[in-house]
Amino acid sequence: MHFDQRTQRALREAGLSTDEIDAASERVVDATADAADAIEEFFDGLDTVHSDMDIAHSASEIVEHDVEYVDLYTHADDLRGYLKFDGWGVYVEGGRVLTDDTVELTLGPTVHDRVRFTTDPDSL
Repeated sequence: MHFDQRTQRALREAGLSTDEIDAASERVVDATADAADAIEEFFDGLDTVHSDMDIAHSASEIVEHDVEYVDLYTHADDLRGYLKFDGWGVYVEGGRVLTDDTVELTLGPTVHDRVRFTTDPDSL
């Protein structure tokens, strides 16, 4: 089951049965897997994306990235993986689809920030 013991207890106290909690847990797992699939589909086939990533040596608020690949996996409600650009990469520690043209990823070391990636730089 996805939910920790405190959450399970709170859900039972709110009136949910064990079967209902199990079903809700499965929905969370499925939603996380769907999000990972949608993010991978977003990057699939793209050569270049734009982001609002804070880059130390960039004068622009919008940064262009050449994408090599994204590889994501899920475990319960965790969405993790790796996003590889031309010449560097970063760990992904969460993410969601915002629109058909934009996704938001929580990036790990060395970025440690939430970053929006888009095919339309005007949307940033």
